[in-house]
Amino acid sequence: MSTSAQPPFTNREVVIQPSTEWFTIDWRGLLAYRDLIRQLVLRDFTAKYKQTILGPAWFFINPLITTVMFTLVFTKVLNVPTDGVPPMLFYLCGMLGWSYFAAVLGATGNSLAGNANLFSKVYFPRLIPPLALTISSLLSLAIQFLTFLAFFVHIYWFTANPVVQGPGWRWLLYPLIVVHMATLALGVGLILSTLTAKYRDLGHIQGFLVQIWMYATPVIYPLSRIPGKWQWVAHLNPMTAIVESTRLLLLGAGTVEPKQYLLSVLLSVGVLLVGLFSYQRAARTFVDTV
Repeated sequence: MSTSAQPPFTNREVVIQPSTEWFTIDWRGLLAYRDLIRQLVLRDFTAKYKQTILGPAWFFINPLITTVMFTLVFTKVLNVPTDGVPPMLFYLCGMLGWSYFAAVLGATGNSLAGNANLFSKVYFPRLIPPLALTISSLLSLAIQFLTFLAFFVHIYWFTANPVVQGPGWRWLLYPLIVVHMATLALGVGLILSTLTAKYRDLGHIQGFLVQIWMYATPVIYPLSRIPGKWQWVAHLNPMTAIVESTRLLLLGAGTVEPKQYLLSVLLSVGVLLVGLFSYQRAARTFVDTV
């Protein structure tokens, strides 16, 4: 009995090349590399306060220090009103509407240049690092929300402030605000990452841009302090509706109308689309030109 000879083993060459389409997102690749996303999320969360004495306690301490500083400077010294809301609660709630945005923007604004060495060694969808940073920042937001909740319970139940409304069904809408923040922050971060990869000077002024944006947003002052004829300018800033909606949902003291929030949503989605397009386009040839 004879057996047929097995065909010789042939080497198969796999060629990885960028997509030639003008706009594409590798959804299958993102799903296939979901374990990498999970590992990067855990890495970003644990590495931030690794080898520190207080560790994750800094997630509580940072917003408290910021809130105390805002209370002393803007309420006690500059007499900035808070529309009847206790200052600590006013600023804690304002930071809930801002800190996640600032954290995601600051982290994703250097996604291309900061991962150049990794991109040049192994292939994976280039959207994974900014997505992982966006997700990992949710953990710090959750801890900050617990800090806000502790102050809210103390003020609402023990001081009975007439301006502050009790928790209700509107609190269930807060995750939608978080998604809105993530959409805007990721979009702006991708645009900055694209520009920083080509113009490294932007990396040095990114922190100043975030600070200026915060002062242009009603975080440390209520929207009611802006004259009525100029409030339309304030609402061109998408973060205005986000911060005011956060106060409206959690405290019942925000100033925002549906059409103003819809404008913020449309602007955020537009920024995200521009960010995705510019980032994906730059990522195709970034490693060859870095």
